Order: sequence, then C-alpha cells, then structure tokens
Amino acid sequence: MKRVKENQNMANLLLMITLITVLVYLLPSFAKSSESTKVITLPKSLNLLTDPSTISTASHDYGNVTTVTPGGILCPSSSAEISRLLRYAANGETIFQVVARGQGHSLNGIRWSEDKEYADVAGGTLWVDVLRETAEKGVSPVSWTDYLHISVGGTLSNAGIGGQVFRNGPQISNVLELDVIIGKGETLACSPQLNPELFYGVLGGLGQFGIISRARIVLNHAPKRCKAKWFKMLYSDFTAFTKDQESLISMDNDTGIDYVEGQLLMSNGIVDTSFFPPSDQSKVADLVKNHSIIYVLEVAKYYDDPTVPTTGQVIDKLTKTLSYLPGFISMHDVLYFDFLNRVQVEEDKLRSLALWEVPHPWLNLYVPKTQILDFHNGVVKDILLKQNSTSGVALFYPTNRNKWDNGMSAMIPDEDVFYVVGLLQAASSQNVQEVESVNEAIIRFCKDSGIKIKQYLMHFTRKEDWVEHFGSKWGAFSKRKDLFDPKKLLSPGQDIF
Repeated sequence: MKRVKENQNMANLLLMITLITVLVYLLPSFAKSSESTKVITLPKSLNLLTDPSTISTASHDYGNVTTVTPGGILCPSSSAEISRLLRYAANGETIFQVVARGQGHSLNGIRWSEDKEYADVAGGTLWVDVLRETAEKGVSPVSWTDYLHISVGGTLSNAGIGGQVFRNGPQISNVLELDVIIGKGETLACSPQLNPELFYGVLGGLGQFGIISRARIVLNHAPKRCKAKWFKMLYSDFTAFTKDQESLISMDNDTGIDYVEGQLLMSNGIVDTSFFPPSDQSKVADLVKNHSIIYVLEVAKYYDDPTVPTTGQVIDKLTKTLSYLPGFISMHDVLYFDFLNRVQVEEDKLRSLALWEVPHPWLNLYVPKTQILDFHNGVVKDILLKQNSTSGVALFYPTNRNKWDNGMSAMIPDEDVFYVVGLLQAASSQNVQEVESVNEAIIRFCKDSGIKIKQYLMHFTRKEDWVEHFGSKWGAFSKRKDLFDPKKLLSPGQDIF
C-alpha cells in the first residue's frame, strides 16, 4: 500500500501553485482532534484550482510511493504572486504550508549574458530545455543529471549529480546567483557576496528556506561539443573496476574524459545487452550468468573533430590501458544532445509498456572510498544478489569531494573520493513494501558495519535522523530555517521541523 498523508480534519489549507515554471503546493497543517475545522478564504486574486482531476494529478510524484493530497492548486503568472501568497500565509490568520513542485514549463525562461558565460534561468525550467537552448548557441552548462526532464529549481534544492560531477562538481557548485522567495514572502537575490547565508542554505537545502525563481548558471564556452564518443566496458572483477574508475576521475581536463559512471548487471535482474552489437549480446548475457555480477564502466568524451590529438589519446587509453574483459568494449558515436538526453529513450520504451508510472522505491547513497569494498560485499553480494529478483538500474561510480562546496547544505562523506550508489528499483503495488524492506536492510547493514554513508534524495520521518544526517551542519541549517522561514511554511513534507 502507498503511504498516504491526507488531511481528514483540516484546520488549515493544502494548496498547490505554479510559478512560471514551478508548481507549488500549499500544504495544510493538521488539525488536532479537538480543534474545529476552519473555513479558509484566500484573496480572490489567487485563483485556486480544486477540481478532483487536478488535485489527483498533483497528489503523486514520480516515486509513486507517497501520496500527499493538496486542498487546492494555484497557478500564478509571476513570482510576485508567490510572494503575495507567502506574505498572506506569514502575516494572516490563515495558516498553510507550501511545497514547490517542479517539472513545469516556462516561456522565455532563459536569458543570456552578452559573453555567454552564464544564463539566467527560471527556476521551473526543465534541464532538457536548458540543454536545447544552450546547445543551439554553442555553449552548455558543465554539470548534468542523468535525467533531464526535471526542473532547475528542483535539482538545485538537492544537489544535481551525474557522470560529470567528478570533473565539474554537482549542479549546485555551478551557480553564481539566485533569486529566492523566502517563507516571509520576500524575494531576495543572493550569491556568495550578497545574502550568502541564504545562497549557501538554499543550494542543497531541500526547499526549506525558499523557492528558487531564478538561477544564474555557469556556461562553458567550449563550442567543440557537438558529439560524444560513448563507451561501455565490462569487468568481472570489482577491484579492477573501481581502480579504473578512480584512475579516470583523477585525469586532468586536457587528457581526461568528460563523463564517468558505472552500473551493475546482476544475474537475478534485468540484463540489458542492447548497447553491444547483436553478435555479442548473448556473450554478455552468458557473462552475467556465469559470474553472477558484471560491472559496466561507462565513459564519454565530447568532441567536434575526432582527429584532434586529445580525443585520440583518450580512446587509446581506454582501449589499451584499462583492465576490462578483452573484447567486451562497445562504442557509440552520438550527438552531444542525444547523449545527455539518453534516458529519454528509456522513458519512451517504459511508457510504451506501461512500466514508467509504477512505484520507484529508490535508494541513493554516497559511500566513502575506503569502505566501498565492504559495502560491495555486504550489500551487493549478501543482500541484493540474494533477492529472488531485482528490477531497475544499479549505478555505481566515484567522484571527487573537492568539487563540492562544504558551505552548502548538501551532505557528503568526509573523504576525498566517495562513490555514488543509486539503487533505482522499480516495483509493483504488490511488492513495493518488499523492496522498501530491502532498502531498510541495506541502511541497517551500513549502520551496524560502521560504513559512514550519506543518503541523497532521502526521506526521514524522525527529527533525530535529520540531526544525524546534517551532523555539524545542523545548527546552521536550523538557524537558517528560523531566519528565512520562521513560521515553517515551506516544504513540510520533508518532516525536518
């Protein structure tokens, strides 16, 4: 069964609003049983949508595990309307709470600097639209998530990670300035020099301090980015796999690659061999069957002219110095846009099979490099591989801590290199609790074994878990909440305060 949060005895109001490109929920505080239900009246200028169809659509997210039913939805035409709404909540007798919902669309949501060194992007603009607009002008943001049909404000409220993070850091490390509508209803510009407490708090701040209405994104003036050489290589030995990954993320910009990720192919899961030539696909399937686990090293080099020496050097390194299984390497030459938007192809396939909008009880972790072997043996071999079946993708790749700004709210392990592990399982309504139990067993194993993981895109239900998660940053995080959202109006669904 899905976890459901519904206000059965509403003393206050649950709404949703759309800011140019951002959908925003206004969530109710829950009435105590002794309280009488109050009638909520909003200014007529705030056009509230309450029809059942719209409410139902807004009640679910991609995970399809938790349901939160809003009392209404608001679609403002400007950030000023959001400010007015929050001021009404902060200063009036009516108490309600607000959560931003991404994946909206924005017209004219991107504006450029004259030198194209940055772009001002509306908070709800989808990253795929940012890619499309920037690629046409020969520039590009330097850090991308794997899936691009998510909003700028949404990823910046978490971290924004993908295969480029080892080189350029997460998306939150590539922002120069923000406009943020705080819980008091004010719109504040912020940067490392202007309102730095807000700037560093909002980036990775889980929507707790404000709604991002504009982000100034760093662009890379590298016009030779129209294509990508995209490789996948197979390993049967975990140590060789991680050694090669760590070697690749240590290379400098000139002689290195642009993208590094990894995946696990397990014999009790779906073995996707489609990247390899048809003549090799049965061999790949047999490898997984014989070894139980095969490790996939995935890399890409962006280029314009394949004859440029550095491109050849990278390809030479991949084919001659890495320790993948001989013969098990495949390369695709694809457009830069198509490479970055590659997950869209998988989404289209799953939608055609009615397998996209199913429960996704994902578990995303950061694991310190010094403990990655213990994690692999205890989690991958002793928990995941012993399940009757797994469904979904298991991501596994390292990144560099020095590309992150520790002053921001996002939490990562305290080691120079740590691994991103994404157990992106799909489930059905019948087995979602079983998958969640596996996730809980993984977390429990890490805690009992002293593996100092940090969760990403997490949801804790106890304040003490949040305090433990933020560790030494908890004091500053809590102080910023009091400063920018003293009435706790924003993002109550995180159950932090």
